[in-house]
Amino acid sequence: MSMVTLIILIAAVLAIIVLFIFAFAKQYRTVGPNEVLIISGRRQKTVTEPDGTSRMIGYRIRIGGGTFIKPFVETARVLPIEILTVTTKTPEVLTRQGIVVSCEGQAQVKVGSEEWMIRRAAEQFLGKGIEGMKDISRQVIEGYMRGLISSLSVEEVYQNRDGFAKKLKEEAKHDFARMGLEVISFALTDIADTQGYIEAMGKPQIAKVRMEASVAQAEADRDASIRAAQARKEGDVVKFRAEEEIAAANRDYEVKRSEYTALVNQKKALADMAYDLERHRQNQQMKKEEYAVRLVEKEAGVKVEQAEIKRKELELESTVKKIAEADKYHSQLDAEAESFKIMQLAKAKAEAVRLQGDAEAEAMKKRAESYKEFNEAAVYKMFIDVLPELARAVSEPLSKVDKIIMVGDGASGASKLTGQVASILAQLPDVVQSLSGIDLKKIMKRAEAGAAPKESK
Repeated sequence: MSMVTLIILIAAVLAIIVLFIFAFAKQYRTVGPNEVLIISGRRQKTVTEPDGTSRMIGYRIRIGGGTFIKPFVETARVLPIEILTVTTKTPEVLTRQGIVVSCEGQAQVKVGSEEWMIRRAAEQFLGKGIEGMKDISRQVIEGYMRGLISSLSVEEVYQNRDGFAKKLKEEAKHDFARMGLEVISFALTDIADTQGYIEAMGKPQIAKVRMEASVAQAEADRDASIRAAQARKEGDVVKFRAEEEIAAANRDYEVKRSEYTALVNQKKALADMAYDLERHRQNQQMKKEEYAVRLVEKEAGVKVEQAEIKRKELELESTVKKIAEADKYHSQLDAEAESFKIMQLAKAKAEAVRLQGDAEAEAMKKRAESYKEFNEAAVYKMFIDVLPELARAVSEPLSKVDKIIMVGDGASGASKLTGQVASILAQLPDVVQSLSGIDLKKIMKRAEAGAAPKESK
């Protein structure tokens, strides 16, 4: 067997299974709890009626739930068993008195719960549906309503509606049972006539009720007046008694108030006397204390004046003497600082000159050899020419100082300053001798002695 044939065979089997399942599902019918499923087409069976007789039927009943319907053999139809509301109306019905009336009512009808009643309802209403069931029920109820109205008077129908409904249910019960139905309830909703009999029937009652209402109102007014007078009387009595009690209470109150006032005045007089005595005693005590306070104030004033004198002395010492000493000390420090500054500037300038001299020493040394050819007179002349320039260079820093403060003796300070300049100039011969080998001191001594300088060889 080829693969294609196998696939076709499997597909055919699956199709048959699906069709079978679909057909089975379609043949399974379900109904709700308010419905009955009538399945017909099966073989007949024997059922027993309520009167004991037996008969053959060719259908089965399923109340609620579901069952399988055999295909091609059985058919299923639904019969509703829920309550149906039937409205009835009987126009122009003659009562026992010959009065034409019209009545309206409302009944609740349903298929009976017994199986035999369901069978009868199915046999009679399965093809008519709910509307057919309601129409037939309406016709039956209206017929019984006409019969009952014609056998009763208007007053009996109008005043005993519950009895009318109960009697109608009892009389229609047998006919409804034969159809598989039962009347759950019935109510007479309206009664009317075209001749005004019902309205006239109510007028005596209305007049009676109105009369009784008027009498009751008059009696109520009378009783109300009596009760009001009695209440006013009792109120006046209570009022007078209350006023009497109030007057007695006022009297007692005034007596007690007078007694209390006298007692209060007596206590007040005693308190005033005691107050005056205490006030005089307190005044004497206050005067003594005031004298003591003034004495203490005077003593405190003396101590304050002494403290003020001491304070002023200390203030004078701190504001005048201390300030003077501080100014003196500050001036001294300023002078020393300025002097130190000048000395440092002079030393720095001298050091600069010395360094410059060291720089020029080499040149001078070079020139010294040539100066050996000069005689002492030429050397002496050159030294004399250089001295003013050296003195000017040493003293030049002093010319740039705006103010010089001398600490101590002014004369010794000036001499000290000029001595420092002279000391720097006095070092010049030693520097020349160390650089050139020429002893300027000897040349200057011979110049002072008047000896003629010798020519150098």
